[in-house]
Amino acid sequence: MVIRPVTSRRHVIADDLRHQISSGQLKAGTRLPSEAQLATRYLVSTATLRSALALLQGEGLVEKIHGSGNFVRRPLRKITYAGGGSTSATWTAFSALLRMTARTTNIEAPSHLTTLLNVPPHSALTEVLFTTREGETPHGLAHIYVPHDLAPAAASLAEQIAVSPAELRPPLSEVQERVSARLPTQEEAMTLRISPSLAVLSVTRVLTDASGRMVEAALLVLPGDRADALFTTRFVTDKRSSEE
Repeated sequence: MVIRPVTSRRHVIADDLRHQISSGQLKAGTRLPSEAQLATRYLVSTATLRSALALLQGEGLVEKIHGSGNFVRRPLRKITYAGGGSTSATWTAFSALLRMTARTTNIEAPSHLTTLLNVPPHSALTEVLFTTREGETPHGLAHIYVPHDLAPAAASLAEQIAVSPAELRPPLSEVQERVSARLPTQEEAMTLRISPSLAVLSVTRVLTDASGRMVEAALLVLPGDRADALFTTRFVTDKRSSEE
């Protein structure tokens, strides 16, 4: 006797919705019926229905917009974060098709930033929060922190960082980047409209000037289903040595 595994209801529901999406019955941007309506249609509890939707959210087929419902996600355009030491890597990495919004505030440095920037507790920092989007789909978050005495007027800092970041700071001696994969916080998942189970690419970037002072810290969060990281190392060959 052959024993076949029993397919769970959440997988049956996910398979059916997945087929409707792939066949074009449910088109990109379409709002799905409410969770209560879908649960009634499939004769399951709301918890089981949400579990099925979570599978599709994790696959990037469905996105849940807080307060609006579940939608068929439009095809994702991948972006590449080009690290490796370029002072403008954060911004040149994003496609011209993406638009960027920014919010600037003055804060007192919390403990993790005093360590990261090597500044005294409660030091004054200027924070710029960048959000990048393609249409209405969020593509990434970037928190930029600059010691307040190095920042221009808060109203212009965001625009200047986005347009000409290298002109804002003294010559750099080091750019240190730490890249890791982790699960998003609840706030990040809501802002980026991703499943809490989808890993994000987390980049911590610290810039140091020639005097050894940390002049900027950047904390970037990029959804794992729409971002790659590229690091290029170039070696300079001494032509004189090769000719001898």
